[in-house]
Amino acid sequence: MFNIKEFRWSLVFLWASLTVIGLVAIYSATQGPVSQFLPASIQQNFDKQVVFVAISIALIFIVQFISPRFFEDGAYLFYGVTLILMIFTLFFGVEVNGARSWLRIGGINFQMSELMKVTTLLAAANYLTSQRNVSASNLRHSLTVTALFIIPIGLLLLQNDTGTALIFVGVLPFMLYWSGLPNTLTLLIVLAVLVGYMSLFNITAGLVTLFLFLILFFFLQREKRMVWIGLIIGIIVIIAVEVGMEHVLRPHQKARIEAFINPESDPQGAGWNVLQAKTAIGSGGITGKGFMQGTQTQLRFLPEQWTDFIFCVIGEEFGFLGSGMVITLFFLLFLNLVSMATSHNHPFAQLVMIGILSVFFIHFLINIGSAMGLLPVIGIPLPFVSYGGSSFLVNSLLIGIVLNLNLYERSFSIYR
Repeated sequence: MFNIKEFRWSLVFLWASLTVIGLVAIYSATQGPVSQFLPASIQQNFDKQVVFVAISIALIFIVQFISPRFFEDGAYLFYGVTLILMIFTLFFGVEVNGARSWLRIGGINFQMSELMKVTTLLAAANYLTSQRNVSASNLRHSLTVTALFIIPIGLLLLQNDTGTALIFVGVLPFMLYWSGLPNTLTLLIVLAVLVGYMSLFNITAGLVTLFLFLILFFFLQREKRMVWIGLIIGIIVIIAVEVGMEHVLRPHQKARIEAFINPESDPQGAGWNVLQAKTAIGSGGITGKGFMQGTQTQLRFLPEQWTDFIFCVIGEEFGFLGSGMVITLFFLLFLNLVSMATSHNHPFAQLVMIGILSVFFIHFLINIGSAMGLLPVIGIPLPFVSYGGSSFLVNSLLIGIVLNLNLYERSFSIYR
């Protein structure tokens, strides 16, 4: 039986605070004056979200009565079952917004990829901490963990769910680094990401970024061989971005990236979302226009304002103070997770917490980055704030798992 005094109430407070802010924003985005422009199904989103919150509270509570060994011992089984469900979804799932990633269960659509995040984290953490000599510093072990991620990524791409696939791609380096991936390889991953990002603008920007990073890389590592490897990786990334833009991406995906680079080039088309999002946030000023008073929100200029662009609703109606509070709460959430991971004695629990932290951080980075025009619009919800049953339930489950691992730290021995 657990000791209630050891319960991490600060994490519960952060979860509850973000949830309440999300409910307020969803209410404004669907129940305010804008409701006259919305179909009945969208107007019901607030009521549905309240139900999801109630279920999540019960879920978090129930998880606390489960032994933490359950998550470790059942990791591979859970991973296998969700993979089978992902394959089943690929053939028999429901298509939403062009992605066949939803499975209809009892009249409710559930996004199986959300649950796949949980089981992939558990499986990877279990593998990397199952034996003392298993570490990401070993190439074979790193490739094995990478394979655990690549399989669901491949299924997600087949389901045309590129946004969720990017979450898996982003989580992998966090878990490998925490498990002992050498700093040199970590820097090479960072190089690939930065060069790829800048190459979206043009080849010159990518090459300049590559050149500057290689100079920094040399002074940090003092290894000429790794500099040459970095140069090769950078050039490959630049070529891959160019080829991808011209021959791989679908027209709507390419349009999103082009709109991110220069939204003014097509203000009534591909650039509409980015321009309206930036206008909404910018017009909020310091204190905002007031609850249900945002013109961009209430006149339905914002696209998907209850999910992908929920941060814009907060920025417009509650201003810099409101949006700043959301960002502050998320950073406190990240700090809590880092603190819990670094202080835990069990390596499996540490790695699971870091994986969960990375999931929340990447969602946060992409969602807010897209809303502010710093990243292409990908369609990633903001954890606990955006509307969405599958994402809210699974993200709450992740919070429940963290609380569980922290609560049973003393009894969760590293010895069998």
